[in-house]
Amino acid sequence: MAIYQATASAPVNIACIKYWGKRDTKLILPTNSSLSVTLDQDHLRSTTTARADPSFERDRLWLNGTEEEIKDVGRLATCIKEMKRIRREVVEAKDPQAPKLSTFPVHIASHNNFPTAAGLASSASGFAALVSALAALYELPSSPSELSVIARQGSGSACRSLFGGFVAWEMGSAADGHDSLAVEVAPQSHWPEMHALICVVSDDKKGTSSTSGMQRTVETSALLQHRIKEVVPARMAEITAAIKARDFDAFARVTMADSNQFHAVALDTEPPIFYMNDVSRAIIALVVEYNRVALEKTGKRKAAYTFDAGPNAVIYAPAENMREIVSLIVRYFPQKDAFKDVFGLFGVAGVGEGGLVEGFDERVAKRFETGAVKGLIHTRVGDGPRRLAAEEALLGGDGKPL
Repeated sequence: MAIYQATASAPVNIACIKYWGKRDTKLILPTNSSLSVTLDQDHLRSTTTARADPSFERDRLWLNGTEEEIKDVGRLATCIKEMKRIRREVVEAKDPQAPKLSTFPVHIASHNNFPTAAGLASSASGFAALVSALAALYELPSSPSELSVIARQGSGSACRSLFGGFVAWEMGSAADGHDSLAVEVAPQSHWPEMHALICVVSDDKKGTSSTSGMQRTVETSALLQHRIKEVVPARMAEITAAIKARDFDAFARVTMADSNQFHAVALDTEPPIFYMNDVSRAIIALVVEYNRVALEKTGKRKAAYTFDAGPNAVIYAPAENMREIVSLIVRYFPQKDAFKDVFGLFGVAGVGEGGLVEGFDERVAKRFETGAVKGLIHTRVGDGPRRLAAEEALLGGDGKPL
């Protein structure tokens, strides 16, 4: 008997222009457009295997080995139902010989190679991998933008993980959400020198989830309304132009300004939401001072911080600046474990107690205890979802996780 199964991986994306607030909570339609950088799947990814079989009793999903409930009207069920509908209408209705996979229950196993619910957009890569695996299983002819409409209904930012490189999520205006989708601004190959250092400040589940936090903001923040109407449209145009011109100084300026305003909007919520902590703020101080020195010398910034709904920092920078940035972070936030130098910045000696760049005022932040930053992940701009080989499947012969 034929086995109908497919495996796909999808990347994490980190927004430079933040999505915060929904105008429709069921369809996950945003109050503003957003823009992100897709990160390299060789370092951060979700992998998902989907199998359809008439012998299965019901749809089931396992995340990192633990079975998750698929609630009837929940986001998982919505995505699975929509993918089955497309299979039925686009494939099976047009080809009477096509197996009726849309009528079979599915088993889905997903694995993240990074902490879940720690501010690293695990739901984004997870739902993008889910939709990509089902699209491969069902042999759908849908484009990444079309699939992004489905992924969006699982997790808003998941729509941006359907592309590599630099991606915009256009908010759209239609009530049914068909025009609220992701589009590629520039591919990975356009600006491969864009690197990122993720500083894992906490791998704990955050106190205020993004879903509940943003709804409170929509209901109570006056600043959010100004952001939606006046600020984001101009910043989307600015950062798109900066990416197309590979102008890192402009990219950095807009990215940091938008991160700051997103957290100001969280603070403007009633009651206020605090996603950053003292370690987060110290990282900001270090990047600001690093850029101050660079601006005095060259007139251009060399790094950009951004924080999503959590304390973890992402520092974007051209590859040529990453050795200095890693040295700076390790100096102030000593690491318990050796830095994983995947790009060979430091050679066999590893990260030493390097000196600061000339002119840097070391008093801008205190030196923290070992473990204040629990880990560092050095990565770069990456590609979109990948179809993986059969031997990389996460389901065994019995349709259960391996």
